[in-house]
Amino acid sequence: MKLCSVCLRRAPLAMVFALSLAATGNAQAIPNSASDESAVHFTAGQRLEWFVDNTIGTGSLAADGASAGIGTAFNTPGMRGSSAESFVRRYEMHLAATAAGNALEAASGAIWGEDPRYFRVPTESFGKRLRNVIRMTFVAYRSDGHLAPAYGRYIGITGSSFLATSWGENAYSLHEAVLSTLGGFLGRMGSNAFQEFWPSVKPHLLRHLSPVHP
Repeated sequence: MKLCSVCLRRAPLAMVFALSLAATGNAQAIPNSASDESAVHFTAGQRLEWFVDNTIGTGSLAADGASAGIGTAFNTPGMRGSSAESFVRRYEMHLAATAAGNALEAASGAIWGEDPRYFRVPTESFGKRLRNVIRMTFVAYRSDGHLAPAYGRYIGITGSSFLATSWGENAYSLHEAVLSTLGGFLGRMGSNAFQEFWPSVKPHLLRHLSPVHP
């Protein structure tokens, strides 16, 4: 795969849907205290596991496929067409873009001990859980247990979006790169919301869908 195929502009709405499917197994219970260092300690092995799961895990592959499918259905960007071949090209580049963004986030975040995982607050009220979803989009735990701006995430999402503006036939305008970056953050927020609320909704949904035996 050529370097120019690494990134593809992702429609914001598609990213909200796609990333909400990804990394469903990475949500953790939030530490009892922001100073609980052991609860938020993130080892190199866990960082690698996070990268692999969020890049080629089942949820992530399905997310890239869903995003590529939406892009193909709406022919976004228009230059790629709506054929089966264009879907394959979109899928390949979504996967490459996901890998690039995750690698940037994991590697740069490791420098200052940033934990990319989402931490749930399942015992809190709905309002507090929703605020946690929004807050954890922009902040992350550090190795000493305190919350700080998620600079690694900023680098990963922004970097993978803006790199596309300088790569040959797949280059996009600054305006499109900004939209892609905003879509990336909206997608992360959607992923956080899925991880926060799905474990609470799932048992009720399964119970409702289960057949009732006499």
